[in-house]
Amino acid sequence: MLHHVELNVSDLRRSREFWEWFLSWLGYDIFQEWEHGFSFKQGETYLVFVQTEERFKDATYHRKATGLNHLAFHAESSSQIDEMANILKQKGIPVLYEDKYPYAGGPEHYAVFFEDPDRIKVELACGV
Repeated sequence: MLHHVELNVSDLRRSREFWEWFLSWLGYDIFQEWEHGFSFKQGETYLVFVQTEERFKDATYHRKATGLNHLAFHAESSSQIDEMANILKQKGIPVLYEDKYPYAGGPEHYAVFFEDPDRIKVELACGV
Protein backbone atom coordinates (compact mmCIF):
# COMPACT_ATOMS: atom_id res chain seq x y z
CA MET A 1 0.00 0.00 0.00
CA LEU A 2 1.22 3.48 -0.82
CA HIS A 3 2.01 5.50 2.33
CA HIS A 4 2.13 9.02 0.84
CA VAL A 5 3.14 11.11 -2.14
CA GLU A 6 4.67 14.56 -1.70
CA LEU A 7 4.46 17.15 -4.47
CA ASN A 8 6.25 20.49 -4.62
CA VAL A 9 4.01 23.18 -6.07
CA SER A 10 4.79 26.58 -7.57
CA ASP A 11 1.88 28.43 -5.89
CA LEU A 12 0.57 26.87 -2.67
CA ARG A 13 -2.67 28.92 -2.60
CA ARG A 14 -3.56 28.10 -6.20
CA SER A 15 -2.76 24.42 -5.72
CA ARG A 16 -4.83 24.31 -2.53
CA GLU A 17 -7.85 25.73 -4.41
CA PHE A 18 -7.49 23.08 -7.10
CA TRP A 19 -6.70 20.02 -5.02
CA GLU A 20 -9.08 20.76 -2.14
CA TRP A 21 -12.27 20.57 -4.21
CA PHE A 22 -11.08 17.51 -6.14
CA LEU A 23 -9.78 15.47 -3.21
CA SER A 24 -12.73 16.40 -0.98
CA TRP A 25 -15.05 15.29 -3.78
CA LEU A 26 -13.27 11.91 -3.76
CA GLY A 27 -13.66 11.56 0.02
CA TYR A 28 -10.23 12.72 1.19
CA ASP A 29 -10.04 14.82 4.36
CA ILE A 30 -7.58 17.54 5.23
CA PHE A 31 -4.86 15.85 7.29
CA GLN A 32 -2.14 18.41 8.00
CA GLU A 33 -1.70 22.15 7.49
CA TRP A 34 1.38 24.30 8.07
CA GLU A 35 2.77 27.57 6.72
CA HIS A 36 4.34 26.04 3.61
CA GLY A 37 2.14 23.03 2.97
CA PHE A 38 -0.94 20.91 3.51
CA SER A 39 -1.98 17.30 3.07
CA PHE A 40 -5.13 15.26 2.43
CA LYS A 41 -5.69 11.72 3.64
CA GLN A 42 -7.99 8.83 2.82
CA GLY A 43 -7.50 5.58 4.70
CA GLU A 44 -3.80 5.11 5.33
CA THR A 45 -2.62 7.02 2.25
CA TYR A 46 -2.08 10.74 2.07
CA LEU A 47 -1.00 13.37 -0.45
CA VAL A 48 1.29 16.20 0.64
CA PHE A 49 1.62 19.54 -1.16
CA VAL A 50 4.58 21.77 -0.32
CA GLN A 51 5.49 25.23 -1.61
CA THR A 52 8.55 25.02 -3.87
CA GLU A 53 11.44 26.99 -2.44
CA GLU A 54 12.20 30.16 -4.39
CA ARG A 55 15.70 28.94 -5.30
CA PHE A 56 14.20 25.92 -7.14
CA LYS A 57 11.35 27.66 -9.00
CA ASP A 58 13.34 28.06 -12.25
CA ALA A 59 13.19 24.32 -12.90
CA THR A 60 9.62 23.79 -14.09
CA TYR A 61 7.77 20.49 -14.20
CA HIS A 62 7.02 18.53 -17.37
CA ARG A 63 5.42 15.09 -17.20
CA LYS A 64 7.38 13.86 -20.23
CA ALA A 65 10.70 14.41 -18.43
CA THR A 66 12.17 11.91 -15.99
CA GLY A 67 9.99 11.69 -12.90
CA LEU A 68 6.29 11.63 -12.20
CA ASN A 69 4.06 11.25 -15.27
CA HIS A 70 0.65 11.49 -13.62
CA LEU A 71 -1.50 10.68 -10.60
CA ALA A 72 -4.43 8.29 -11.16
CA PHE A 73 -7.35 7.96 -8.77
CA HIS A 74 -10.01 5.23 -8.57
CA ALA A 75 -13.55 6.22 -9.49
CA GLU A 76 -16.54 4.36 -8.09
CA SER A 77 -18.24 4.17 -11.49
CA SER A 78 -18.31 5.51 -15.03
CA SER A 79 -21.10 7.89 -13.98
CA GLN A 80 -18.77 9.41 -11.36
CA ILE A 81 -16.22 10.00 -14.13
CA ASP A 82 -18.88 11.63 -16.34
CA GLU A 83 -19.87 13.84 -13.40
CA MET A 84 -16.23 14.87 -12.94
CA ALA A 85 -15.91 15.67 -16.67
CA ASN A 86 -18.91 17.99 -16.33
CA ILE A 87 -17.49 19.64 -13.20
CA LEU A 88 -14.18 20.22 -15.00
CA LYS A 89 -15.99 21.94 -17.87
CA GLN A 90 -17.97 24.11 -15.43
CA LYS A 91 -14.72 25.13 -13.74
CA GLY A 92 -13.04 25.88 -17.07
CA ILE A 93 -10.45 23.13 -16.60
CA PRO A 94 -9.65 21.52 -19.96
CA VAL A 95 -10.23 17.79 -20.35
CA LEU A 96 -7.16 16.22 -21.94
CA TYR A 97 -7.71 13.92 -24.94
CA GLU A 98 -11.31 15.14 -25.10
CA ASP A 99 -11.70 13.73 -28.61
CA LYS A 100 -11.07 10.24 -27.18
CA TYR A 101 -13.12 10.69 -23.97
CA PRO A 102 -13.81 8.48 -22.06
CA TYR A 103 -11.60 5.80 -23.66
CA ALA A 104 -8.31 7.69 -24.06
CA GLY A 105 -6.69 4.96 -21.94
CA GLY A 106 -8.05 2.16 -24.13
CA PRO A 107 -11.38 0.38 -24.68
CA GLU A 108 -11.39 -1.30 -21.24
CA HIS A 109 -10.39 1.84 -19.35
CA TYR A 110 -13.05 4.50 -18.66
CA ALA A 111 -11.31 7.71 -17.55
CA VAL A 112 -11.07 11.47 -17.62
CA PHE A 113 -7.69 13.21 -17.74
CA PHE A 114 -6.88 16.82 -16.78
CA GLU A 115 -4.05 18.90 -15.28
CA ASP A 116 -3.46 20.69 -12.00
CA PRO A 117 -2.13 24.29 -11.91
CA ASP A 118 1.47 23.05 -12.36
CA ARG A 119 0.40 20.86 -15.30
CA ILE A 120 0.67 17.61 -13.35
CA LYS A 121 -1.65 15.24 -15.18
CA VAL A 122 -4.51 13.82 -13.09
CA GLU A 123 -6.61 10.81 -14.05
CA LEU A 124 -9.89 9.57 -12.61
CA ALA A 125 -10.47 6.02 -13.84
CA CYS A 126 -12.41 2.79 -13.51
CA GLY A 127 -12.54 -0.47 -15.44
CA VAL A 128 -15.34 -1.05 -17.92
